Amino acid sequence: MTVGLPPFQALVDAHWRDVARLARALAGPVDGDDVAQRAWEKAFAAYPELTSAKNLRSWLLTITARCATDLHRARRPQRPLDEAPPVAIDGPDAGDWPDPDLWRAVNQLPERQRYAVTLKYVGDLDHHGVAAALDTTPAASRRLVSDALATLRRTLGAI
Repeated sequence: MTVGLPPFQALVDAHWRDVARLARALAGPVDGDDVAQRAWEKAFAAYPELTSAKNLRSWLLTITARCATDLHRARRPQRPLDEAPPVAIDGPDAGDWPDPDLWRAVNQLPERQRYAVTLKYVGDLDHHGVAAALDTTPAASRRLVSDALATLRRTLGAI
């Protein structure tokens, strides 16, 4: 079945900032560019086989999140899970983060909660997209985000 997909370059032009920002948020400033590049490579390879042109942005961000997860899994033998890179809030893109104290608190969350919140609020994915990226259910995604927000409210007061 042939699907009317836009040229791949149009997809890159429309979503490269979203992919780069999510990759940096999930993998940190050092590995973010590599994760984004890997995500684009995987997307390019899979693009001709897509059967739907609906929500290509979510598809790209899911690939990006999985590439970041792959990076962390590859390094797992060298470092424990609780030392996964935090959300990157320092460096040249620091001005993109409206509340550095909030994101410092996000860095203190358990890994899956941190990923869920980042995918939801940086990646702007719905719970189905977050669930796909984390290989879980939308209900579990809602729970992860809800628990993370509850912890952040306790930590920071009201958000």
